[in-house]
Amino acid sequence: MTRNLDGVRLHAMHGSDTHTECTHDHPHGGAQEHTHTHEAPRGQLGFAVGLTLAFVIGEIIAGHFAHSLALLSDAGHNFADAAALGFSWYAVWMAKQPAHAGMTFGYHRVGILAALINAVSLVIIALLIGWEAVERLRHPSPPQGWVMAGVALVAIALNVTISLWLHAGAAHDLNLRSAYVHMIGDAVAALGVVIAGLIVVFTKSALADPVVSFLIAGLILWSSWGILKESVNVLLEGAPAGMDMASVVATIQNVPGVLGAHDLHVWTVGPGAIACCVHVMVDEQPVREGQQILKNIVAHLHGEHRINHTTVQVEVEGHESNEMYCCIKGNAHIGHNH
Repeated sequence: MTRNLDGVRLHAMHGSDTHTECTHDHPHGGAQEHTHTHEAPRGQLGFAVGLTLAFVIGEIIAGHFAHSLALLSDAGHNFADAAALGFSWYAVWMAKQPAHAGMTFGYHRVGILAALINAVSLVIIALLIGWEAVERLRHPSPPQGWVMAGVALVAIALNVTISLWLHAGAAHDLNLRSAYVHMIGDAVAALGVVIAGLIVVFTKSALADPVVSFLIAGLILWSSWGILKESVNVLLEGAPAGMDMASVVATIQNVPGVLGAHDLHVWTVGPGAIACCVHVMVDEQPVREGQQILKNIVAHLHGEHRINHTTVQVEVEGHESNEMYCCIKGNAHIGHNH
């Protein structure tokens, strides 16, 4: 039997002790809302990529003639920014593509892959900057302080402007947040270049340039760690960051009619899309009553934990399991329930 209630599709199988419900947010019906993507307009991202690349070319030229490693380091960081924005733009476009038989969840994970690539690129750039800074300490080359400071001020203005464009979407989308972290980190790095330039102007010390480069490298590593950790966690299908699994279990078990729960999984499909599947135990009862239990579980998980794609398998007594979080063992589970 299949029926549609308040925008939620309920499924039940006749002649079986199991019922399954799979629901996700729809833009109509009920109190749920579609929250799969929070994104900056693609046009802004595309414009930001072009603007950043143009500035990178100018900064490389200025860094070369000013003999400033700090400027060249910042240009490398800005180039990574352009790549991050480009990946984010592509991921936003791909996430809009419809799901199909080959990609049943759609392309939401493209944004996570973009975030991972962005984070890894930051780590590589930081290591290269650190290596070059060591060489500059061994063989100092006096830079032109005023050029350093002037170009870095332009970099600050550019990165702050783009970060403001990304700010709203960054709170909900790991892909956009990775690009946002790039921009904020580079604005801070550029501020360090300004300070280094002024130190060179007033003290004539060439050491300020490689020292600031070390600081920039450290900042890049620090800013990339959170994105790297979260993106790997999503790809490993770990519990979403900040999700209290004990509270999720309590929410399910406190629904009237639920005797117990097992084989619980909660993971992130993509930006704004959190999925859950769980087996619950109930008394033997009519299908209609089982459907109401399913609907209540889904509503509570969405309302209390923002889980917007839930699958529930209902089992009557006699199918108990002691595993709250099941361990998949190859073909061992094929053809029967846990």
